[in-house]
Amino acid sequence: MRRRRRGTTRTRKRRAPSSWVTPYVDLKGAAMISRNFKNVLVVSIGFLSLFTAYGGLQSLQSSLNAEEGMGVASLSVIYASIIISSMFLPPIMIKNLGCKWTIVVGMACYVSYSIGNFFPGWYTLIPTSVILGLGGSPLWSAKCTYLTIVGNIQAARDGKKGSDVINQYFGIFFFIFQSSAVWGNLMSSLIFGQDTKIADIPEEQLRTCGAADCGLNVTSNANGTTRPEQQLEWTLVGSYIGVGLLAILIVAVFLDNIDQEQTSHFRGNREPLCNTFLATFRLLKDWRLVTLIPLTMYSGFEQSFLSGEYTKNYVTCALGIHYIGFVMMCFGASNSVCSFIFGRLARYTGRAALFFFGALINVSCIIALRFWRPHPDQLPVFFVFPALWGMADAIWQTQTNALYGVLFPRDKEAAFANYRMWESLGFVIAFAYSTFLCLEYKLYIVLAVLLLSAVTYPIVEYHEHKNPTPPIEQDTHQAHKEVIEADGKVIINQTQM
Repeated sequence: MRRRRRGTTRTRKRRAPSSWVTPYVDLKGAAMISRNFKNVLVVSIGFLSLFTAYGGLQSLQSSLNAEEGMGVASLSVIYASIIISSMFLPPIMIKNLGCKWTIVVGMACYVSYSIGNFFPGWYTLIPTSVILGLGGSPLWSAKCTYLTIVGNIQAARDGKKGSDVINQYFGIFFFIFQSSAVWGNLMSSLIFGQDTKIADIPEEQLRTCGAADCGLNVTSNANGTTRPEQQLEWTLVGSYIGVGLLAILIVAVFLDNIDQEQTSHFRGNREPLCNTFLATFRLLKDWRLVTLIPLTMYSGFEQSFLSGEYTKNYVTCALGIHYIGFVMMCFGASNSVCSFIFGRLARYTGRAALFFFGALINVSCIIALRFWRPHPDQLPVFFVFPALWGMADAIWQTQTNALYGVLFPRDKEAAFANYRMWESLGFVIAFAYSTFLCLEYKLYIVLAVLLLSAVTYPIVEYHEHKNPTPPIEQDTHQAHKEVIEADGKVIINQTQM
């Protein structure tokens, strides 16, 4: 009997440690995963709210503020200012404020543009466009840097490939973010749909829609394209200001300040200002970045075409301004769903296959738009083009952002500043020629930039395939891991909230 009791006692002693260790490891892993994933969700929801306002306003500028090209001019000023801010602001702001507070400041700049649209005029739109542009590049660079850091931390912890986790996180971000086009345009269509002055488009105007006519003289005084009532405009812009302020609140309260230690270290050991100022330009010494410039600029060309030319020369001309929101909702929904799908699909197909698929979609759409003559009787077709365009744009956004994160892991701030700068240059050029080039030539320009990108991008992809960029060393994330270990209780509490 004594031997049996001893045997039983020994068995219990051997089982006791494992029953304590296993739950501890699982809980710790779950808390870490939830923290990184929570931060991705907070950034995504904040951008969703902010661009519900800005995206809706951008889609309406070429039609709502068409007098003397004021709306398109304000968009040109925005992206010209983004180019200037990309040259020096992102590295300075991110290294001094950290990613979180750079995002908050950038969001405040975007809200100022919504306020300027409350009483649209040259004296309100242009100054607020400059403010938005100056905050735009730091905002996007901080977002991309934040997602890259979080993705690398999670990949190092899970023993996965950094590029796979970064792709997944960018896919989740753009899935949520791109749906902003749905909500922002839904708001504009529902509010402007209450206008009592809506009437049929005259047949005489329909003959000038699309690429059949030059597209520079889409009348603004026809029944279908007249400005909505002033009260409806105020209601819409006031709603946009509200959701913009909500975005600032979400990020300021719920986003973890993951690079706080690095920011404090930078402020305590300041580099010469000229080093930080020139960080964006120094990266241009890397031939890979220079080779990616056409692809990056194409992102600006294709987005500006849809928001500026398609909405004005096809939708407003043939259906009326109140249809812009519904049509652009289709773009947003397609973009959102495809961003999520392609973010996950990239690990199986690779980037090159997705880029080829996106290029094929855009080439097909450009050729079709060149010969299509829009008419209200063809209502479903107005939604097909934005859906296909949104599918292609999902590829350009998710894969190009992820590509920059993979190629330049040690110069993230400068790399994403370059991305924003060259993309914005594409916007500026497209909006600049919007008021004096015929629609036919605008289609040819977009096609030409796409074909140039199809020549230059494979060079970088082939080089990366043969000579993969080494991932960030383990010690690069050590500071983050130490912060996680030290502040574990705080992080878990924030996650539960």
